[in-house]
Order: sequence, then C-alpha cells, then structure tokens
Amino acid sequence: MKCSNLDESDYSKNTMDLPKDVLQSVLTKAHVECNKKMHACQDLDDSLSGTTSISVYLHGNRNKITVSNVGDSRAVIGRSTDSMLKKEGASSSSSSTLKAFALSRDQTPYRRDERIRCRKSGARVLSLDQIEGLEPINEDEDEEGDGEGDMVLGEEIDEGGDPPRIWSPHGDYPGTAFTRSIGDAIAEELGVYAEPEMLSRELTKEDKIIVLASDGVFEFLTNQSVIDICAKFTDPLEACRAVVAESYELWLQYEMRTDDITMICIFIDDVGSPQGQGSTKDLGLTPSNLSVGSGDGADDDDLISNTARPVRSTMTAEKSRAIMLAKMSMLRSVRDVAQFEEEDFDLESLFTEKTAEEKESIDEAIRASVMFQNITDDQRELIYKAMEPMPVKEGQMIIKQGTVGDRFYIVDEGRFEVRIVPENQKAEEDAVGNCVHVYEGSRENHSHPSFGELALMYSAPRAASIIAQSDGLLWALHRYAFNKVIAEQSSRMEAEKVLKKIDLFKTLSSDSLKKLSSSLCEAKFSCGDVIINEGEVGDSVFIMPGGSCKSVRTSKNGKESEVELKEGGFFGEEVLKGGLESKYLTTVTATNKMTCWMLQKSEAKSLLSSLRKE
Repeated sequence: MKCSNLDESDYSKNTMDLPKDVLQSVLTKAHVECNKKMHACQDLDDSLSGTTSISVYLHGNRNKITVSNVGDSRAVIGRSTDSMLKKEGASSSSSSTLKAFALSRDQTPYRRDERIRCRKSGARVLSLDQIEGLEPINEDEDEEGDGEGDMVLGEEIDEGGDPPRIWSPHGDYPGTAFTRSIGDAIAEELGVYAEPEMLSRELTKEDKIIVLASDGVFEFLTNQSVIDICAKFTDPLEACRAVVAESYELWLQYEMRTDDITMICIFIDDVGSPQGQGSTKDLGLTPSNLSVGSGDGADDDDLISNTARPVRSTMTAEKSRAIMLAKMSMLRSVRDVAQFEEEDFDLESLFTEKTAEEKESIDEAIRASVMFQNITDDQRELIYKAMEPMPVKEGQMIIKQGTVGDRFYIVDEGRFEVRIVPENQKAEEDAVGNCVHVYEGSRENHSHPSFGELALMYSAPRAASIIAQSDGLLWALHRYAFNKVIAEQSSRMEAEKVLKKIDLFKTLSSDSLKKLSSSLCEAKFSCGDVIINEGEVGDSVFIMPGGSCKSVRTSKNGKESEVELKEGGFFGEEVLKGGLESKYLTTVTATNKMTCWMLQKSEAKSLLSSLRKE
C-alpha cells in the first residue's frame, strides 16, 4: 500500500482487530472527545469555527477498513472492472479501468433525515436567497409526503452555489452548509454535532485507490473525475498535487474565493483473499447502514453509488458581477487582448508538429479538464497542432491579475507561483500579492497542471497572477484557436457530406471520407474575388460551407450561362478526372465574403491510391 506522506513505521505493529460495535464505539468517542477538548481549550475560539472530518481506520493485518465521516468531506474508492481484471497485466494506473464509488455520505441539509434532526434542535434550514426574501420558505416540507423527502440532487441544487444552510432561530448565523462538525459550539446547539457515521468493509483485489478529501475538492469535480486523475499517476503524492491544482483552478474560475482543498490518496498495490463475512455487491447504501454502533458485528460492504451532491458548473452571481465590472473598466486599456478579429484568425498559422511525448504531455493535462471532455479524436489532433510552445525564464510574469486573458496554459516543465493581490492593495501598481498556490510540471513525473481555462470560453479579467519560479516550458492555446477547432470540426463533417456528392468519391466509406476531409485547407475570399478562371490549369476542388458564388461558363458559340452556387455546393471537380493539365470549365466569382474548403488534386489522388492498396 502506498499513501501520500504516510509514516508506515508503526503501521505493521497494529495487529489488533476489534469487533465492529467496539470499534465504532471507540471511533465515536474519539470524535466526541476531540470536540469536547476543542470547546475546553482557552486559546481556541470555538464559537463559529467548526471543521469537518473524514478518516479511514486500517484494521491491523486484515484487508479491512472503517471510514468515519463528520460533515461533507468525502471518502471515495476506485475499483477495477471485472473485464479489466481478466486481462493479463491490467494496471491500476489506467483511468479507463477504474470506477468510482463513495465510501461516505455527505451530511448536509440536502438530506431529509439530517434536516429533520437539526430542525428538532431548533434550527432553521434556508438558503441565502430565502434568508434575503428572494425565494419562498416552506419550513413544513419535511412533514409532508411519504417520507421520501431527500432533495433530488442534480435537479434541485442551486447551480449558483447557494445551498441550504443551518441558521439559528434568533438570527442569521451560523450558516453552515453541513449538518455535523467538530468544534463549533453555536452550531452544536442547533444539532450540528460531532458524532460520525461509519462504514466498514473488506478490501478486495478490485479495490485500487482510496481518496479522502475535503468538500472543496468535490465542489467542481465528480468522484469519477478525481479517481480518473489519480489513476494517471504511480505516486499518490503526485496524484494529490494534480487533483488539488485542478480543484484550485476551477475555484478561481467560478468563484471569488477558494474553499479548503485538502486530500489524501492511497494506492492499494495488492490485496489477498478478504477475511470475515460480508458481500462485495455494489449496491446503494441506506442511511440505516450508516448509523453508529449497530452492534451486529457484520460489515457494511455495500458501496454508495448515487448519494453525492453534483458538481457545480456555473459561476456565482457575485463572480459574474465582478467580471462584468472589471471588463467594463479595463477592456479599453488592457494589452493582453488579441489585436485581430476572430473571423480573420488563421488557425493553420499556429500549427506545429508535436512528438509523441509532447502529445502525451498535452493529453495528460486536458484529459481531466471539463472543457475538453467531449472533443473527438480529430479535434484532439487539431488541438495538439494548435498548442504553441512557450519557453519561459525564471521571474517571467505569465499572467497579470486583472488583465483580460485570451490563452489557456499547460505546464510542461517548471514551477509557477499563483499570486493574488488583496482588494486593499489593488491600487498599488507594483503589488504582486500573496502566493496562494504553486503549479509544478514535470515530464518525468507525468505531472502537467494547467491554468487559465476560463479564457477559452470568453474574454474575462484574470483572477490571479502567474509568475515563473524557474525556467520552463508552457503550452499555450488561444481562445480563437480553440473555438476554431470546435467549429471547424463541425464544418469538416458537413464537408464530408458534400464530398460524397462528387462522382470520384461516391463509393468511399465514411472512414475514407473522414481522411479526405482532414486534408481540406481553408481559403478565404472577399466579394468580387475570382476564385477560378475558365480555361486555367487547375489543381484544387472547392467546397462551400457558407456564402455564395457566381459560376459562369462560355459555350462554343461564345454564349455565357450563369449559375448561382450556394452553401453546400462545390466547384472545380472537373480537374480531378484528368491529368496534370486539366483545366477549369467555369469562372467562379465570390458574391460576398466567404470561406471555402479547398482540396488539392495531389492530396486526393494520393489518398485514393493508398486506399486501393489497402
């Protein structure tokens, strides 16, 4: 077993295995006594300072764990699928082999049982919008219906980050978003106590990764995303760094603040035959299974698959307002904005060929990003090409807080500090702020954090400054390039349909048409531009994803006939049928500003030749 920053010196000495009821009693007492000692400590203000807790107890020399949970921190396990276990040499480091399951259930006001319990202690359960009178209040909701009163997670959660909270009946405090904690005297009076819920289970050979993390990790990342990121590493400490970096970046994108982001990662190298009783079926765990001290001696081997609150994917209203205000005041003077219009952006001018190692580094970085989750293989290849290599020197400022950004960055090698200037220092021109995070990239460790993802969506002021602490290398992706790749791939798919209409390509398979479309080059024309001339030797066929053209052909008696070509049309295909001296039969002129896909005859002939050999 490998764990991030684990001191294993005394682990092997712990061979005692307590009965379940005794162990749960001991663990409960540990949490409760810790809570009491925090209240008794004269040097600690415990009035509004509660903390959550998630822990895993390793049962001596048995393949067994007990997870204790107080609050909304979370334990997750990554398990191999049966099909992958049958494959010889299947590795736990392959993200495609692992499925995430929760080992704890968030204790928040989203849960009906927790709401009822806290209300019995006098608590009000309201969101901030309800406190401010923007949303209606129904304090009797849990007394109605058939008892199935848990909020429908994913449907009723507020995407703007306004969850239900615990409030005193005498004022708008403490406002906790969890229903259990350690060290909060005021919230404890409202039912927010320190007794943990627990789950005990045997570890099996399918279990590969255990993650313990605070709720800040899971605000914008799903359980599966966290396991997927961890599975890319062989060192659990590097896995922790990657998840924390991704979480921190998402907080900066969607919020004006960051929550506590803390994590422990455990890699399970090998597990022998499990001892003790209990099944290993992946079933949903009911609240009764999680109750403290059931005393039946059995294991809670069922895993939780559907009780975690969903991740957020939108900004808070506060963050949106701040961005709009900053944009209005800075947009005219900022110098980080590109000096060209998006429609005139030349994607191919950025293209550089990447080595297999460079592609792997880029892929490792974008795999966990929400912005790249649904891209196709073809789009991925275009993104590889469009990534700009950016060597940096120690001390170089990559991003300046407050400037409007247009690029997303991947750290290939080097250390980069994240600094934020507090509100009271923003007027100082030379202020660099406080260091709040460090990104560290390493090819050797397969660690490639990224930052600036928000710039791919729209122009917005940067939330923090990024300063190089060593020489290094970044990969940069311009927003316009990203948008072009996404839009261009859709356009290429439409181009495949047009290629299918051309006689020479009618019998090609879908895969062959896709290869052909990947050879298309973009060509732009203004109104009045003559694209091809009748009688000239031609080397390309043109496809029209948009715009319109005028095609004129002269007959043998000198009479001209004119045809209007519209979106989805094509012209110049006649040169594909002849030899090197094939000539165009028409003159085509653009009648408005337009873009064409251009396929060179040599490319088409080469592809058709290779297909015949297959």
